[in-house]
Amino acid sequence: MSSLKFYNEEGAGQQNSDLYHYSQAVVLGDIVKCSGQGGWDPTGKLDANDVEGQVDLAFQNVNRVLQAAGLRGWEDVYSVRSYHVDMDASFEFVVDRFKKHCPDHRPIWTCIGVTRLGLPEMLIEIEVEAYAKKA
Repeated sequence: MSSLKFYNEEGAGQQNSDLYHYSQAVVLGDIVKCSGQGGWDPTGKLDANDVEGQVDLAFQNVNRVLQAAGLRGWEDVYSVRSYHVDMDASFEFVVDRFKKHCPDHRPIWTCIGVTRLGLPEMLIEIEVEAYAKKA
């Protein structure tokens, strides 16, 4: 395991890592795997009544974690898994954010409806894999 490099972004990412004993991202050669990112703000606060806000923050959190691991952000993402507590309420917001954050490419995507996520207030969780192009 010593050749693996684990990363956390400052703020909620490091806070969650400390609280729950996991890392936000791991680098495996040219691949970066990002833990599921929820719609928490930089302090870790979740608004259980704001699905659109959680979708926005989850996309921002993915970007921050990828940048902490040395990538550009969503530009490097090739695979996405999204987990939705209420698919009807969040699906279109996620599609809209894909168009905004990935205007020049279309990652593969698996979209899953679930009854609950890790924290009770979470409405969305987004997990990605990205390609770390070597110079």
